Amino acid sequence: MNEREKRAISLKRAQELKDSIKDYSIKKSSIKTGLTNLDMIEENKRRIIKVFNVSEEEWNDWKWQLSNRITDVDKLSKILNLSKEEINQIEMIGKKFRWAISPYYASLMDPDDSSCPIRRQAVPSIEEMVETGEADPMAEEFTSPVEGITRRYPDRLIVKVTNQCAMYCRHCQRRRCIGQKDLGLPMDVLKKCVEYIRNEEDIRDVLITGGDALLISHKTLEWLLSELYEIPHVEIIRIGTRTPVTMPQRITKELCELLSKYPPIYLNTHFNHPMEITREAKKAADMLCSAGVVLGNQAVLLRGINDNVHVMKKLNQELLKIRIRPYYIFHPKEVIGTGHFKVKVQKGMEIMENLRGFTSGLAIPTYIINAPKGKGKTPILPNYILVWEEDKIKLRNWEGEVFYYPN
Repeated sequence: MNEREKRAISLKRAQELKDSIKDYSIKKSSIKTGLTNLDMIEENKRRIIKVFNVSEEEWNDWKWQLSNRITDVDKLSKILNLSKEEINQIEMIGKKFRWAISPYYASLMDPDDSSCPIRRQAVPSIEEMVETGEADPMAEEFTSPVEGITRRYPDRLIVKVTNQCAMYCRHCQRRRCIGQKDLGLPMDVLKKCVEYIRNEEDIRDVLITGGDALLISHKTLEWLLSELYEIPHVEIIRIGTRTPVTMPQRITKELCELLSKYPPIYLNTHFNHPMEITREAKKAADMLCSAGVVLGNQAVLLRGINDNVHVMKKLNQELLKIRIRPYYIFHPKEVIGTGHFKVKVQKGMEIMENLRGFTSGLAIPTYIINAPKGKGKTPILPNYILVWEEDKIKLRNWEGEVFYYPN
């Protein structure tokens, strides 16, 4: 075969590959992101600033954002166009499930569209009143050797330092912990957590979470990081926070200087839709990366928000552009009041099938189902191994082609 024939085959193959993502190439520009829908966000921001009668400087202060979370329907109705029925429903749901929205996150919402994927994550829905699911589907109360700690694996554990968040997500797995009052873990309990970790030499990986780990004071955070950093068998510290999404103002120079002192720190956040990737979120990611923090994302597969092949692909590609690695896609947990977000596992598998081979490996997270009763994360993957034989295995590739490989 001469060079000309080889080139012809290569060009034909290149066209086949191009055609395989033609549908996404057509649709991706119509999927809004927080970096392309700037006019709406800026208009919303101006309106919200007027409602609160604050300065730009106050708006950019995370403490102002936290202190002024929207928690009543009267304030919310000045920001979103709510029907009388929606107002009544939100008031009713608020008596059962707490809600709060940072002014920043409210600025990302379409004020006229109740199906807006940002609104659905933040604004209470009448569907939450359906009594399905469990308060604690992961049975954390049975995997807590000391107060504040969850241990489900041999070499790692979670320290839940607060129940406070910048926004209370409507799909939250720990909504049972929210209560009606923001509470940090008392210092005496926190010290017992550190002592437990110090005495358990198998623990090499500690995740600080909540609630939101970055909503404890700098003083407490630095104390905890410094204590963990001095334990010889603790190799890495992880932080779980959604503030880069819901309140990126929290990522300050002072915070980044603090985090830079305790490497390696891995920070996992929680973007669920491309509209959450904004200029402010990008700035927060840039600052954290400059401080040496390694960033990952744990999305949750949610009906009506990201249960779409193209939306999930766009989300993961946009995350990589701001230096956040897609880490997990979680199948939604069976949490009470969140049944309206449920999707079939087949939908998750469809999304994974349409990521592998169709985008870079960096943009492909692991699809996870949390086993009931605290039995741990179970990866769910498309089946690429079709038959095991003694001397060979039968495989399929991302395009569905079947071949044998020597065993």
